Amino acid sequence: MNNKENNNFTFDILTMVVILLVILSLSMVTMANTVSSNLLSAICKVESNCEEDAVGDNGNAIGPYQIWEIYWKDAVEFNPSLRKNHTYEDCTNKEYAEKIVLAYWQRYATEKRIGRPVTDEDRARIHNGGPNGYKKKATLKYWKKVQKEL
Repeated sequence: MNNKENNNFTFDILTMVVILLVILSLSMVTMANTVSSNLLSAICKVESNCEEDAVGDNGNAIGPYQIWEIYWKDAVEFNPSLRKNHTYEDCTNKEYAEKIVLAYWQRYATEKRIGRPVTDEDRARIHNGGPNGYKKKATLKYWKKVQKEL
């Protein structure tokens, strides 16, 4: 093999490696989104039977995910783009509320913050009990309800 052929062969191998790494990365993202989608569905069912007009906790929680205003403020502070053209009352819209839940998890359900890989249990308990909900005994019962829906 001459030098030019060797360079082409090396380039082809490197190109294939990069493509395989991209495919692997996309597969991992898709898998993570599937887990989040299943978890979101379970939480929605437990919180309100996915009813957009649900109001709970003495009027403090709204929408299918029963989001409190302080939770919404935390999420939009973390991801200000979620505030654009939206108010807290938009948490009654399932699609928007899911974005709020995901932003809240991106802020509080992180490996760096928790000190280990984050699980669905951590996410559900944080949703129910706030930033440190994953440590609270009071959120264990909630997690069991969510787990039954998974």
